[in-house]
Amino acid sequence: IFALARWSYSLLQESAASEEEAASSVSSENDSITTSDEDYHPVPDSSSSASENDTETAVEAERLMAETVGEAADAGAPVAEWMSRSGNIEWFPTAEETMRYNPVPTGITPGPTLYAVARISTLRSAFDLFVTEEILQLLCTHTNLHGRRKCEDWRDVDDVEMRAYIGILILAGVYRSRREASRGLWADKTGRAIFRATMPLYRYAQISANIRFENKLTLPGRFRNDKLAAFRVLWEKWVARLHLLFNPGVDVCVDEQLVGFKGRCGFRQYMPKKPTKYGIKIWVTCDVATSYAWKMEIYTGKSPGSSQEVNQGMRVVLQLTEGLQGHTVTCDNFFTSFSLAEELLRRKLALVGTIRRNKPELPPQLVQLRQRKILSSLFAFTKTTMAVSYMPKRGKNVLLLSTKHREPAVSDGEKKKPAAILDYNRCKGGVDNVDKVVGTYSCRRRTGRWPLALFYNLLDVSAYNAFVLWKAVHPEWESTKTHQRRVFLEELERGCILYKQAIKGCFWHD
Repeated sequence: IFALARWSYSLLQESAASEEEAASSVSSENDSITTSDEDYHPVPDSSSSASENDTETAVEAERLMAETVGEAADAGAPVAEWMSRSGNIEWFPTAEETMRYNPVPTGITPGPTLYAVARISTLRSAFDLFVTEEILQLLCTHTNLHGRRKCEDWRDVDDVEMRAYIGILILAGVYRSRREASRGLWADKTGRAIFRATMPLYRYAQISANIRFENKLTLPGRFRNDKLAAFRVLWEKWVARLHLLFNPGVDVCVDEQLVGFKGRCGFRQYMPKKPTKYGIKIWVTCDVATSYAWKMEIYTGKSPGSSQEVNQGMRVVLQLTEGLQGHTVTCDNFFTSFSLAEELLRRKLALVGTIRRNKPELPPQLVQLRQRKILSSLFAFTKTTMAVSYMPKRGKNVLLLSTKHREPAVSDGEKKKPAAILDYNRCKGGVDNVDKVVGTYSCRRRTGRWPLALFYNLLDVSAYNAFVLWKAVHPEWESTKTHQRRVFLEELERGCILYKQAIKGCFWHD
């Protein structure tokens, strides 16, 4: 159609040129013929005639082009006005060509699975779903193996004593004594009697120094190919329990967690925006409604001799959302890309996330800031995706990509935020909330061994996930109290210690 318009325009130019030649020939003939004043009729100037013809030609060409575009629009052919900087994605300023989003059913009921509900009877049973007998036996086996090699007076630890050790760690977190020396917790005047009643200080220090998660003699061979070899077996057994016990709601969040650690570690990360800044990074998928940690993966960096990973954010999101459908995934600009949005749609998942301004799949119109009003929103659409540029203040814009929102909806609030950004703000803090609640009553202690730092974090997340399961099964439990999680941890620790006392039939004494 556009080729036809250009051909018609060329014909009009040729006709204008022929008329100009005819006018010039008539002018020369009139100059050569002698006439009287009565018979004289002035001949129009050729230059003015040509300019008028050119104007008429341009008007005709514009009219023909408008008719051609109108015919194209009537025929259903979209007119692409914006093109991505990469040149392979067409964007439209309106949502006329965008298909409606119809989410598929998730097929699962949000909350604890039937497997978990059938096994939760007490607070300790909820915690035991994560720290299982198999994990406790693995801890005891490798701790005893290392203790026999290093300590002459070593006495084997059993699962009952290991539960009591874990209970002491949890209780220290409840008292927020993470930075308090262990000797102070056991002191007669400044300490607490429950620590002394559970086990002596020397026994607690002995277990802390010798606790291991893998056979040290077999590590050198495996550590060459696996940086996480010292913690791999226990970690995989624990992670496999997370998605087995809980079904997330419609909204899930993917983000990173930083476990604070400043000791020697081959995959320690530096993240200046995090409170701890140095530590071990863990990718986490959380349920937005409850902040339940559904899937977790430790980032160990690139393998020795391998090249830098490409599209790491896309790989992480696809791996951590495997097994879901009908959900909406919320993530930040480290993960979000147009290719990720398309792949999630193939897996029947929607994506809502901020996107970096240097992404080549965005049109230049969304990135530019000149002549933009404050609190204005600019939208761009493909058939399955919406991108929005919101300008909260002068010189700054927020870019967001969504396959869930397909209309240019803007809120009626004072800041006139787009509906997609409001939805993102509601769901983006799932993993950050886990960091907050875990850090409030954390059982972490000072250590120079990274496997032990990961073990402390494992206990913190297990205790919080157990609290989520317990409240979902017993919503009326301590409903009038505002510090329910603290009460849960106190009773959980008391259950671990009293269980040990009931089995042993006596108290430890200094």
